[in-house]
Amino acid sequence: MPITPKLEPNPLSEPGVTYEKVQALGQGSFGFVQLARNQAGELAAIKFLKRGAINKYTEAEILNHSLLRHPHVIQFKEVFLSSEYICIAMEYATGGSLFHYVQKQGRLKEAVARWFFQQLIIGADYCHKRGVANRDIKLENTLLQVVKGLPLPLLKICDFGYSKADSMSVAKSKVGTLTYMAPEVLVNRDGKYDGKVADIWSCGVMLYVMLYGRYPFDTPPGQNVPKAKEILQMLDKMVGMRYTIPEGVEVSTEGRDLLQRMLLPD
Repeated sequence: MPITPKLEPNPLSEPGVTYEKVQALGQGSFGFVQLARNQAGELAAIKFLKRGAINKYTEAEILNHSLLRHPHVIQFKEVFLSSEYICIAMEYATGGSLFHYVQKQGRLKEAVARWFFQQLIIGADYCHKRGVANRDIKLENTLLQVVKGLPLPLLKICDFGYSKADSMSVAKSKVGTLTYMAPEVLVNRDGKYDGKVADIWSCGVMLYVMLYGRYPFDTPPGQNVPKAKEILQMLDKMVGMRYTIPEGVEVSTEGRDLLQRMLLPD
């Protein structure tokens, strides 16, 4: 008997909802995302989370993201409820993620990496001045907006699910993505850390990946190392700040110096 594929629910079809579904954009453990159009014809990406699964991180995402309005941060539009979901409407970025952009290119020319990195730092600095540390800055959480007349897309920071505001308690939790995580988050000797400083480390990891096409603390290609051992080796190198610069990739002295200054623990 053929298996009927499970249809994605469509909360936007409920009475009173002012958005119309255009297409599915993706799904994950958090829920799913749809591209939608409002009554004015404007597009939005809407994230749907089960109402029963709401936790402190969801609350922080909504509260902190709603504080931010900047050209290099995905715009928070509104939050509304359906019968089963909490629905978070955000700006739709037409260019996909920076992760897929770099993956497609293999690595970026230094001038292109500089274009994106400058926008990343401007966006992160704005968030920090507004009192918000993202705590999960990575290629996958930076989206690209194609703008007519510009040679390259604009970068926009998204996903504030692990964010921490100055008005909340101090950062203590080991949250984020391992390959981008700062040593002080991993070790956490004092039981707390500065989430904004940890963001800067993550930006440094992003710059390294853009320039070299690999993560700074990964096992070099060609080494047949069991996964568990590879992770332990990576953790050891992260805490010890031991990374190598791949040969055969031309990066300016200024670029290498910037990396060295960013990949330092707090």
